[in-house]
Amino acid sequence: MRHSTAQLILLVATVVVASCSKPETTTSTGATMTSQATAEQAIRDAVDVYIYGYPLITMDMTRKQTTNVAAAEASRAPMGQFIRMRTYPTAAYRDVPGVNTDTLYTMVWLDVSNEPWILSIPDMGDRYYMMPMLDAWTNVFQSPGSRTTGGKAQAYAITGPGWVGKLPEGVSEYKSPSGLVWVLGRIYCTGTEEDYAQVHALQDQFSVVPLSYYGKPYTPRAGDVAADLDMKTTTVDQVAGLSVYDYFSYLAELMKANPPLPQDRPAVEKMARIGLVPGKGFDASQLDRLGQQTIKTVPKLALQEMAQRVERQAAINGWTYFSRGVGEWGADYLLRATTAWLGPGWNRIQDAVYPLSQKDAAGEAYDGAKYSYVIHMDSGQFPPVKGFWSLTMYDDQNFLAQNALNRYSLSQRDKFVTNPDGSVDLYIQTDSPGNGKDANWLPAPKAPFGLMLRLYWPTESPPSILDGTWKPPAVSRVE
Repeated sequence: MRHSTAQLILLVATVVVASCSKPETTTSTGATMTSQATAEQAIRDAVDVYIYGYPLITMDMTRKQTTNVAAAEASRAPMGQFIRMRTYPTAAYRDVPGVNTDTLYTMVWLDVSNEPWILSIPDMGDRYYMMPMLDAWTNVFQSPGSRTTGGKAQAYAITGPGWVGKLPEGVSEYKSPSGLVWVLGRIYCTGTEEDYAQVHALQDQFSVVPLSYYGKPYTPRAGDVAADLDMKTTTVDQVAGLSVYDYFSYLAELMKANPPLPQDRPAVEKMARIGLVPGKGFDASQLDRLGQQTIKTVPKLALQEMAQRVERQAAINGWTYFSRGVGEWGADYLLRATTAWLGPGWNRIQDAVYPLSQKDAAGEAYDGAKYSYVIHMDSGQFPPVKGFWSLTMYDDQNFLAQNALNRYSLSQRDKFVTNPDGSVDLYIQTDSPGNGKDANWLPAPKAPFGLMLRLYWPTESPPSILDGTWKPPAVSRVE
């Protein structure tokens, strides 16, 4: 039987009390219950703080991996310089899980703690794009793009939490709640050589400069390279590998430039009870009283709670998705941490909804070595969007699944083979479906896998995934 996190916390607290109590005190029911309650509260606080800080640490580790170069490369660039990905990611890309193969990422990491940076966006015409701006806690504090600000040229000053000053004429201010900002831009591309060239020309016109250099010649300095930084292990695994002491010390350090918001006061109070003061440090002695073996369970308990958050989300036709609060988390720290665990960089639901599926219509986990699968869409029942939709295949670690065709997704840009009644069957399997149906084939690995639908700029009027009047179609097993 699988226990809930609350049950496991209670169990751990009971063990703590039993191991720490003296024989003469264990006969006092009141004293034992008080000790148990105190231990349980301490563990609960530690787990809650771990969950609260998870997005901040995950974001910073992602930043480190993607900026640890001296000059801009294909998928990395120093702080303050654009990463302009020229082709869709492949299965070899392991920096960020859950990437798409529909847009060319155009992104930059900025430190606005001491000075604003000015982001200039060229005239995008009718080209679909979005430039969501995430703070260090993964909140999307602004999202300029086709849906919100249109395709005309525009300039924005991204300012830090405490900055006050005058901006150049024609520049709008976007204030970040944190010193660290991730502008995670996406530009739609069909993937043809001709369209690649057109998007590349647009990418080259995006720019960021410090406010002090706006309108002046600016040459970014070379990036600082940490030779000892692990560039191969995924951020999720690296975070999971941190000891609880290193984790909380790291969190305290990051909060110097990325402080909690006023609404986070209850979380700050929990930090104080475990010896962590934002921006100052972590006093491990507050947790040492519970015992080093006990404290080692905190990350496992927190990660289990994230996994259970996904499991608790009601599945619709086998698809799980979050239709509220995404990107604007408020005090839902568990949802914020859970999405960062699945892969940082989520958008507001008005910009994108991401249904995930780990099991087929029969409730069994996907496995390309055992079964073939099909998604049937009736005529006119493709995902209703104003941007684009796609269906992407991932391995069991949420990275693109390797296949001989290097085909990782199917989307509206594909020309599908239709059935006589106008419906479409999408085939998810390891081998070709044959009979001229390869255009409808999403190759699956001979191993467990997962699927993700992307609905960019979903319609708000029916049919819409936002109000439940459109539902993702079930994935059926082919016997």
